[in-house]
Amino acid sequence: MTRLSLLKSLASTLLACLSCFASALSENPRVVLETDLGDVELVLYADKAPKTVENFLAYIDSGFYNGTIFHRVIPGFMAQGGGYTFDFQEKPTRDAIANESANGLSNARGTIAMARTNDPDSATSQFFINLVDNSRLDGSANKAGYTVFGKVLLGMAVVQQIAAEPRGQYASFPDAPNTPVRILKARRADSASDANPTTDSTGGNSQ
Repeated sequence: MTRLSLLKSLASTLLACLSCFASALSENPRVVLETDLGDVELVLYADKAPKTVENFLAYIDSGFYNGTIFHRVIPGFMAQGGGYTFDFQEKPTRDAIANESANGLSNARGTIAMARTNDPDSATSQFFINLVDNSRLDGSANKAGYTVFGKVLLGMAVVQQIAAEPRGQYASFPDAPNTPVRILKARRADSASDANPTTDSTGGNSQ
């Protein structure tokens, strides 16, 4: 094979890879959580956790998350939200979904996963963002884990700010920030918002 032929072959392979990558991105939706402390943009792994992503997007599209808070924040562990209003009223949810923790994704730093009770199939609306690698939350052949269904693309610094908020004022919610951190609006990402990003990406690509 001549050098020119080899270069053409490599170029063709590269284009094919880029096409596959672009296709994968288009199939995995992105959402933006507009919070009191800034925006957090997520990519959702619809290819790895289809039922979980479908459920999450249904809550997004209905406006369910608007006005909810991060009610359980544990530095060095995770930040949980998506279930309570600023005055700690629990919102009624859709039916629980099946656990999809056996999807090969790990609860690494920056990933988003579903919160649940001891029942593996009890997740509804609440989710958490991992502040560190929490592989102990992963599923295995012997036990169900916590379903990872996406990760932070932009705004991990905002998540860290949430984790740094003073806590302990509320007896019933000792891990809630003293000043509620609200999700002002949760929406699907669009080209208009992408054109003018308002948050940095510090740590956003980290897992």
